[in-house]
Amino acid sequence: MALPYRRQAIYWGMAGAVFLVVLWYLGPVLLPFLVGGAIAYILDPLADRLERLGLPRAGATTVITLVGVTLLVLAVAFLIPLLVQQLTALVKAAPDYFAALRDWLGTRFPDTVGEDGFVRRGLSDLGEAVSARGGELAQSLVAGLFGVVNALVFIVVVPVVSFYLLLDWDNMVARIDDLLPREHAGRIRDIARDIDSTLASFVRGQLTVCLILGTFYSVALMLVGLQFGLVVGAVSGLITFIPYVGAIVGGSLAIGLALFQFWGEWWWIVAVAGIFMFGQFFEGNILTPNLVGSSVGLHPVWLLFALAAFGAIYGFVGMLVAVPVAAALGVLARHGLRNYKESTLYTGQAEPPPPILEDLTSHRRTD
Repeated sequence: MALPYRRQAIYWGMAGAVFLVVLWYLGPVLLPFLVGGAIAYILDPLADRLERLGLPRAGATTVITLVGVTLLVLAVAFLIPLLVQQLTALVKAAPDYFAALRDWLGTRFPDTVGEDGFVRRGLSDLGEAVSARGGELAQSLVAGLFGVVNALVFIVVVPVVSFYLLLDWDNMVARIDDLLPREHAGRIRDIARDIDSTLASFVRGQLTVCLILGTFYSVALMLVGLQFGLVVGAVSGLITFIPYVGAIVGGSLAIGLALFQFWGEWWWIVAVAGIFMFGQFFEGNILTPNLVGSSVGLHPVWLLFALAAFGAIYGFVGMLVAVPVAAALGVLARHGLRNYKESTLYTGQAEPPPPILEDLTSHRRTD
């Protein structure tokens, strides 16, 4: 006899509650394993492609791991220190930029930027707040990334976990499929495929778009000589997954810095604006259609809510699991809405009797 649906819902609800409790208590310990699993998931298609080219799974995994570790060492040695240095310098220089903006406004709008003007007080307070809070934010960001667990352990464990998960990924998927409840295996596979499609489109595709745009903005801004160009490019690329926000925030920050640095040399200011215009054209017409697709199924507002909620509850670990959980809940909601629209609760009409019963009824009436 099949297990009642109410009892099945209770069991699955208990499993979800256990997952949340484990995530709450073991979050810092799970961090390198979650990061390693995410890396293995992102790189699995590349390993499959190398297998199709003739490499064994172990060889493909080894090649990917060596390239990844090399890039990580180069980033830690050169890129990350420069990024932290520019971020710290930008935070320290913020009061000077706000003071210059206050003086510029004072020469043109003396009434609003007088000694007691609200603009003068607001800009002064904002500059001091950015200088004070910005330093704390930079320090907490670095501490959050490297202080959750020992940095050395993190750097060692993540590549090892990624290597073994990537090596055995297909076997793990097959074992999980074998453990699915037989009654709902087909439906679970359909939902899992939709979740994988959503994650593949968003995580793999959007991560590639963010990396390409962040690299382009950083290199281009540094080539035109903009101070803090690396930080501005990194920030712009990091928030590119939110439509238009990355370009607006990054472009406003870059053009504002360019106005202070290149005042009077208008061609450099135009060049900075042109970099973001070209980046948006390249992203909207080439990168996103080819790497992400036209329909991802993960709304930016829903994603931001999931990141904020899980980040507030579980910290940095929660932000890592927010995207897959948001994708899973979104897919489950779409499946639930589809079933609801096919139900009598939505249509308001009773289901017609089966054809066999109709035939038997008509036959008895004839007799």
